[in-house]
Parts: sequence; structure tokens; C-alpha cells
Amino acid sequence: MLLRLAFRGLRDRPWRSAFLLAGFALGVGVMITLLAIGEAMVVQSMDEKLVGGGDVTVLPEGIDLEVMKTGGVGGMFASIANARFVYRQVLASPRFADRIATVAPQTDGVLLYLRTADGTEYPVRALGEIPSASRAVGAAPTLIAGAWEDDDGDRRWQRPTVAELRHEIDRFHHTPAAIIAEERPTWGEWHYFNVLSDDARRWAFLTLAVGGDIPDGRWGGQVLLTLHAQGRAPRRFTQVVPSQQITLDTSRADLAVGTNTVTVLPDGRYEVRARAREDGTGAEATVALILTPAPGAYFPGTSIGDATLVSGYAVPALRGTIDGTICVERRCERYSGAPGYHDHNWGVWRDVEWEWGAARLGEFSVLYGRVRRSGADDVREPLFVYLVDSLGFRSLFRPKAIRYEDGRTVMAEGRRLQVPSRAVLEDIRGGDTLRIALEIEDAMASDVRLDRMRQHGTLVPRRPDAARTFLVQMKGTATLTGRIGGQPVSGRGTGFFETYR
Repeated sequence: MLLRLAFRGLRDRPWRSAFLLAGFALGVGVMITLLAIGEAMVVQSMDEKLVGGGDVTVLPEGIDLEVMKTGGVGGMFASIANARFVYRQVLASPRFADRIATVAPQTDGVLLYLRTADGTEYPVRALGEIPSASRAVGAAPTLIAGAWEDDDGDRRWQRPTVAELRHEIDRFHHTPAAIIAEERPTWGEWHYFNVLSDDARRWAFLTLAVGGDIPDGRWGGQVLLTLHAQGRAPRRFTQVVPSQQITLDTSRADLAVGTNTVTVLPDGRYEVRARAREDGTGAEATVALILTPAPGAYFPGTSIGDATLVSGYAVPALRGTIDGTICVERRCERYSGAPGYHDHNWGVWRDVEWEWGAARLGEFSVLYGRVRRSGADDVREPLFVYLVDSLGFRSLFRPKAIRYEDGRTVMAEGRRLQVPSRAVLEDIRGGDTLRIALEIEDAMASDVRLDRMRQHGTLVPRRPDAARTFLVQMKGTATLTGRIGGQPVSGRGTGFFETYR
């Protein structure tokens, strides 16, 4: 009966029936939409991980958002590695100032433990953010009472002075407690500097190193200076210093190995002073240099490892200028605005090999490397190529390999050794391409089974299963070609490279 009436009404008054039907459909649609919005608001109000503010949220690569929000194992301890570097050199860098207005770093749900005076521990869930930055992206909480302003730690996180930045990435370490007893004597850490003459035919490598079980075991330090002239044998100068005469700081980059010092000046420059005597002749060399790092041209540092292998590396001055002198007896090489470089290494070094290179290529500077450990606990880290320009970090590539052509012969510990004459690194990442070609102009090889860094007066031999025993140090020309962000990149210049044979 009802169905018959409905059809007769539709037939007698078709326009009125269609109008009423459309109105009813619209009302049902609005109700469904409102209910969906209401449900979403209820769900969001119960979502403890939801962070408001901003237009884009940057999260760790590969994270499962649902697992993160529900607190599953995959969401535990989620963080962005080198977040300070990502903030300073990528998101808040001058390169993207026309696209990114402001950035706010935030972390939530960090598990901490609160210990009271009587020794009781309580688990605490903590969050961290910078007040001014959170306000800038519209994510500041509503204050009920008190004040919520940036402190000095917030300033250092966002905008450290150049001296604070040096100490942050260039500080020293104690031998980690987790390293097994067998490996503790092989711990080593050092400041390394190199400088190139104006005609690119003379150069110097300087290392101030400490090694051993620091600070409570047997350990000591060494100064190593090698002077090179293209086509001639290098001169090697050393000084060994006992631990009682060494001062290092786990919160600063400053180091004193006896009277030899590396000091970060208030304006962020490095002052380096050292003395050493030549192996064999006893001739004394003195070093007095000031290194001025180029703004933004640094690698923030990374560390890998466990109880058997720890390897850390930072480059506070991928590109810099050096002023000062290196003298042997009364003959001095003077530098004024000479190309300079500084890096910092730390870790367990027995049976460790690496590929490494750094060069300045016109407006670009490039760094590449990887670490490999031989033996039963074989470790092979992937190769990386890190590129900077005048605005700082530009791009990162991951070539699968370095293709060497061993076309040179050198004498090493009384034997002939084939070493590279050319090398090529290539990679494609999406629309970006990279090719770096190396032409080797000079090379030397050292047998790392011998005394290349004394640790408290004893030798640190390699295990029999570590086959490659010669460290090859090279100087040459690097040529860069490729495209980044749709723009061609190119450059050519001098650099230093290392590998093993």
C-alpha cells in the first residue's frame, strides 16, 4: 500500500517528489559527514602522539605511523639521527629560505628514569621542544601559569657559535666501557690536519693522537708529522708522550699531548702547535698553524660499532685556509691562505681498513669514505660521497664501489707494490647523478703491521687473517661531473685519498 502511494505521488507530482528526494539525500549526506568529522575529532583527542602545528612533519625514514602511534616495538626509540645537522644544514639552511619559513624540532615519548635521593627509580615519559620554534609553527601549548622561554641550551641547539659547534662535533672520548678487554689496547683517537702549498707540489700531514685504555688503563699519545714533495720520499717526524702529560676533554675539542696542542679559539679557528724529531736524523720540526674552517663546510660526525668494533669520524673543516709555518731546523715553509683540512677519528683500529678521500673542486668540496674490518667479525660499511658548496651541505650519494686502476708502482718496506693511478666513483639517485674521476699524481705505502702508531710503548699487530696490510696515501686531481636537483654540477681540483693494498 505504502509503495503504491509513493509511486502515485511520484507520477502525479514528479518535480515536487524529486525536490523532496534531493533534500532528503542532502540531509543524510551532511549528517554522515558530521558524524565522520566528530568521530575523527574523538580519535584525535585520544591520540597521545599527535603533534599539531606546521605544514609538514618530518619523521625518521621507514617508520610505520600506525605502529608509532599505538606504541608498538617498531615505534620505540624513534629519532632522527644527527637532528641538529638536519635542522641547521637542511631544513633551516639559507638554501631553502625561500620555501621554508620556520622549523620546530620536537620529540615525544622518550623513556627516561627518575632516581630519587633514596635510590628509587621511576620510569618517566619525556618530551622535548624549543619554545620559540614551537610557537613559530603554531604548536605551542597553552600556558596555565609561569613562563616558557628558550634557554641557553635551546640557543646552542639551533644557533651555536662557531666555537661551540667545533667543540660539539670535535670533542674527545674515553675508551668505551662496552669494548671487550682484548680490544681496549687498540683504541685510538686523533686530530688530523693537512695543508697544501700554493703550487700544489708540497704538502704536510699532521696527527696528534692518543691511544689505549683511556683514562684508567695503559695509554699514551703521539705526534706524527710527514712532509711531502711530489716525486720525492716523505720525511717522517714523531714524538711519543706518556699519558701523564696528556690533557683531553670529553666535552671539548682542545687537546694537549705534552707541549703539543690543538686549541679552538673563541672565533672558531684552530691553533695548532707541535714539535717532533725526524726518524733517523733527529732533525727537529716545529709547527705553528692557524686553520680557519669555511662556514658550513663540515661533516657532523657519525659512529658505528659494538663490543668488537667502534669507528667514529667527524670533519670540522672539510674546506679551510691555513696560515703559519712548518720549520725543519731553520728552514721554514710559510703558508698564507693555503688550502687546509681537518678531521677527527676515534675507535678500535686493529684489522680496520678504510677508503677515504677529500678534495676541493672549484665551488664544491667532496668527502668520501667507508670502513671495513677484516677477520672473523667482518664488517663492511657502505660507501658514501658527501658534497658541500658555499651554502653548506648539498647532497649525499652512495656509490656501490670505487673502481681502481693499479697503474703505479711504489717501494714499501723494501718491496715493490702496485698502487692506484686512477679511480672512479659513480652513482645515480633518482634524477641526480654523480661521477668523480681521480688522477693520482703521487703515492706512498706504509706497512700497518709495523709501528705506525705506538700505544703506550707497545706494538699493535694485525691478526694473520687480515690480508691487506699496506695503507696507500695518495695525492692527485679529482674531477666532478653530474646533476643535482636538475642543475649541472662540475669542478676540478686537488685532493688526498687513501686505500689499502
